[in-house]
Amino acid sequence: MKLIVDNMSCQHCVKAITKAINDIDPKAKVTVDLIKHEVDIANSTISQEAVIDAVNNAGYDFVRIVTP
Repeated sequence: MKLIVDNMSCQHCVKAITKAINDIDPKAKVTVDLIKHEVDIANSTISQEAVIDAVNNAGYDFVRIVTP
């Protein structure tokens, strides 16, 4: 699952997003691209809604899901 997320600009943001997602699924592999504002989540079974809630609750703005 790949998301577009606004308000990410530094390594603190990367850590906060990663922690928010890993708190609900410790096995998820999270990759954040600050330039593209993308959050890629692999090896996860969590729902899109749960990921969106985690991102928003961490203080970032979910924009959309990227479809392949």
